[in-house]
Amino acid sequence: MDEIVIEGAREHNLKNVSVRLPHEHFIVVTGPSGSGKSSLAFDTVYAEGHRRYVESLSTYARQFLERVDKPDVDFIEGISPAIAIEQYNPVKHSRSTVGTASEIYDYLRLLFAKAGQIHCPACGRPVRPATVDSTVSLLLEGFQGARGFVLFPLAPVSPEELGARLAALQAQGFIRFMAEGEVLDIAPGQSDRLLERISGSAKEPRKGRERKAAGPPEPLLRGLRVVADRLAFSAENRARLGESLETAFREGEGVAEVQVVDGP
Repeated sequence: MDEIVIEGAREHNLKNVSVRLPHEHFIVVTGPSGSGKSSLAFDTVYAEGHRRYVESLSTYARQFLERVDKPDVDFIEGISPAIAIEQYNPVKHSRSTVGTASEIYDYLRLLFAKAGQIHCPACGRPVRPATVDSTVSLLLEGFQGARGFVLFPLAPVSPEELGARLAALQAQGFIRFMAEGEVLDIAPGQSDRLLERISGSAKEPRKGRERKAAGPPEPLLRGLRVVADRLAFSAENRARLGESLETAFREGEGVAEVQVVDGP
């Protein structure tokens, strides 16, 4: 049934009102004071929906819920469990919303997280979670024979922390970095060279600006990626590709990037 059918509603100011309310629509009940708006919305529709829901529960569960009397109406059909928010809500806060006042906000978050479909705000295409296996299959299907880089992002750090962070990565065996599309090969123990190359522009004052005598330094170049591997996307390299992606996902805290540099 796709509508609520009400016949002979006589609650309070209602005089044998019969009405049909379609499901999945936004319905406004309006009229002058005393015309029976609240009697229809709250004392008839909500009351009957709440009453039927409570009656469907066990005797033990009913004792914890508010009991609502059956409204004065001849017939109601197609009604679902109902939630009512009155305008005289005792909770008064400048940031209160219908969701927070009714306590359904957290449930809606769970619903959207579990049942919703994420879309990329840039291209509009659906976003799907990627695993190592699914990414390997995608690369081998679409870029068989091509060569490219497996990368992971380096989280932005302060100038004071960057040197130690790069040295730690080099100690793990990562000696290639990518900044603005340029691959930087840095030998172990030469973090200062990388720092010079990626922050040189930050150290120089911009054209038309005077260098300030004091204050924090210009922010370092953002978007620095660490090269986990450079290889050909082929069936022979499937295991190596999987290991490289697993490393990138782990070091990038769930984020990995692949850049194809030439086709098959």
